[in-house]
Formats: sequence, C-alpha cells, structure tokens
Amino acid sequence: MTPPAFTLLIGETITFRAKMGAVTMPVPSPSQLRGRFRTSLALDHLWRETMGLPEGDTKEGALRGLTETLSKARTPYALIGGVAVQLYTQEPRTTVDLDVALASYDDLPRAALTAAGFTHEKRFDHSDNWRAPGTEPRRQRTAVQFTVDTLTPGTVERAHMLRVRTMRIRVAALEDLVLLKLAAAEEPQRRPSKRLSDLRDVLALMEEHPELDGRIPDARRRLARASRVATRAGTQSS
Repeated sequence: MTPPAFTLLIGETITFRAKMGAVTMPVPSPSQLRGRFRTSLALDHLWRETMGLPEGDTKEGALRGLTETLSKARTPYALIGGVAVQLYTQEPRTTVDLDVALASYDDLPRAALTAAGFTHEKRFDHSDNWRAPGTEPRRQRTAVQFTVDTLTPGTVERAHMLRVRTMRIRVAALEDLVLLKLAAAEEPQRRPSKRLSDLRDVLALMEEHPELDGRIPDARRRLARASRVATRAGTQSS
C-alpha cells in the first residue's frame, strides 16, 4: 500500500493521499499562526492577573526550549492539546501546559531534556510529566506532558511542521487532533470538567473546519454520546 504523502503549503492547503483518495484541508497562514499564538500568550498573562498569581514563565519560552531540544535529539513528536487547538482555531484559548505526543516513551530524550533544564516530575498511566526550566517556583513554570497511546504513533508520523514566529513546531494534523480529543473525552476515569473541555475543543475544531465531518464520519455521534456521559457524570458528582 502506498503510504500517505503530505505536502504542506503554509496559508493554502494540506494535500495528502490516502486510501480514500485525495483530500485537501486548509491550514492557518503564517500571520494567523502568529496572531493566534500571541493571543494565547496574552490570555495566559490575563489569567495570572485575574487569579492574583505572581508573574511566571510564558509558554513561548518553554515551547521554544522544548522544540529545540527535541529537534536536536532527533525525537519525532507532535504538539497536541490546547496549544495545537489554538493554532487551528480563531476563537481565543489558553492552557496551562504543553501536551506532546510520542510514538513510544523510549523516544523520550530524558538526558537531553534534563541538560536543557527541564525537570522530571512523575510518570502516570497516560503521561510522563515534566516542568520547563526557570528560576520561578515549580507551579509557576510551564508543565509539559508527554503522552503515548494507541493513537499517538500515527499522530506523530502525520504531524505537520509549522513555523510559529521563529519556531519550527511539529503539530498534529487536524484529523488526529480531533481523534485524540474524542478519545480523551471517552476515557472513563477522566474528570467531567476535563471531558467537557475536550468536547468543546472538538466542537470548535469541527465548526471551523467542516471538512472534518467527511474525514471522521462518526465524530458527531461520538461527540454527542461523550457529551451525555460527561454531563451525567458532572451531575452525579455535584
């Protein structure tokens, strides 16, 4: 079988060939990427001010250090989570951490991350957690979560290289981002608030990119089912 072939034309389209034939999907322009990332950073500052928290690091420094370290270590990865969602959607969004998909935890360059100032915290069932470098107290530094599951190897393989400001970042493809968010929302042990956040991200991505309906035919059904489960769980826990 011929493997999927990806061509990235920043600001125009992503065209790839798969078993279903040729599909064309839009990607953000360089100016959109800059603007959306700038908005995300501004929301980070506003959130800290609103919560009365002292100034901490920004995701930009953490993301730059992280991507440079992974690139130098030749580690295949894909940026997922809230930052990836922000880059693909116009609606302003913020997040307190960086989420990164790996094909295997064996790919994690622990020595290189430690040498770059990142601090390992704890390994959980679904993630390996680190903190970005910095002189601030631990909780004021950006959290970094590496994730491996059945979907992440393909996500990493299909990731697109996007330029955000002066950074070159491997970002999960839209379809993979939606599938990861749906899978997270369907996780039985996930907190209802986290599930609802995942579902809002899925809805935002699908509203802005209606072509995803054709790429993920059961997405709306899964979205509705997971929403009912999350709402019911939230009602029971209140």
